[in-house]
Amino acid sequence: MPQAEIGIIGGSGLYAMPGLTDTQELRQQTPFGDPSDAYVVGMLEGRKVAFLARHGRGHRILPSELNFRANIYGFKQLGVERIVSLSAVGSLKEEHKPLDFVIPDQFFDRTRHRVDTFFGDGIVAHIAFADPVCPELSKTVEAACKKIGVTGKRGGTYLCMEGPQFSTKAESNVYRSWGMDVIGMTNLQEAKLAREAEICYVTVAMVTDYDCWHPHHDSVTVEQIVAVLLKNAENAGRVVRTTVAAMPRGRSCKCGTALAHAILTERDKIPAAARQKLKLILDKYLESKPS
Repeated sequence: MPQAEIGIIGGSGLYAMPGLTDTQELRQQTPFGDPSDAYVVGMLEGRKVAFLARHGRGHRILPSELNFRANIYGFKQLGVERIVSLSAVGSLKEEHKPLDFVIPDQFFDRTRHRVDTFFGDGIVAHIAFADPVCPELSKTVEAACKKIGVTGKRGGTYLCMEGPQFSTKAESNVYRSWGMDVIGMTNLQEAKLAREAEICYVTVAMVTDYDCWHPHHDSVTVEQIVAVLLKNAENAGRVVRTTVAAMPRGRSCKCGTALAHAILTERDKIPAAARQKLKLILDKYLESKPS
């Protein structure tokens, strides 16, 4: 039996999941090393949920230091089929105001030092990633925002930058000229790995401030940003609870079969060690085939 069916990743400002009951902490050992923290598993709105603080409790891990593979694989080990990922972001458009939530349907990669695939070491697989976010999950989150009165805008592009430094004004203005909506440092790699693991994934991008392009950016204080961060975290907890309560029991999307036609390596050429490492992901496609 799965220990959880829905995964929640908490970003900056959200280090615990309000309302989670019957909790236990599970430290997962994965073939890719240690996840960011223990998974807090419990019940939320009658559903089995696993919560992970992306940067670790106490916010100890830089975006570039995150072990994305371990984080996603750990969810897979627990039986999770859907992940709702919460992330603090800067806005690249006037229309996306602090305290707004954006539910992007696209990503743009500006990272340089990230491992973002489970494959390699003798196994080649190419997943389709034209639509990187689960549409079923996006609809559920959008409806949850509407129900509780939080501004939740579905659609748009999340630009994922390397960090940990924020953008220069030149960079910020270029991203605006490209039509990007929000900017963050973490969610693209999660989305790629969730797709490879055949887990549905959605980002809830919580706007904390306008990026440095904005004429009033320099007048924004750290105290103001922290206040927005805390209010966003409160709203995020309400959105997640409402989302979980409304989550369909079965999956009608294509996320659960993302690897069906993605593995190019001939089955008898897959190294035993690599196959064992990805057993949890690959077995449904390889167990009846020659090894």
